[in-house]
Amino acid sequence: MAEVRVDKFLWAMRIYKTRSIAADACKNGRITTSGVQLKPSRTFKIGDTFSVRKGPVTFTYRILALTENRLGAKLVPEYLQDITTPDQLELLELARMASQSGRDRGTGRPTKKDRRDIESFMSDNYFDAFDEE
Repeated sequence: MAEVRVDKFLWAMRIYKTRSIAADACKNGRITTSGVQLKPSRTFKIGDTFSVRKGPVTFTYRILALTENRLGAKLVPEYLQDITTPDQLELLELARMASQSGRDRGTGRPTKKDRRDIESFMSDNYFDAFDEE
């Protein structure tokens, strides 16, 4: 196998859950190689590198081998090498930390009392008390 369609390869490597989602990502400009947006019908070859933008993070991969069949998650590293830069991985970690902070899931919107407490905490007067000590 010398070449595989972009959308089929992204689906097979478990980057996207379905081929149609992978094709939509291509059409929306989230899949690039050397700064060029890829169409779903373009083909990948062994050794190609490509970038996938998911949220604030841009993941970069190098193709080690090709397949059209969807693989188990444990087999993906044999076909795909993750060469994402450390600064992008740091953005991912910051996004994870931001989602963990704040209100607990399922607690609903803040009440008026919660809002007043937040505003008093964020006001300048609160922080001034620490500056005086």
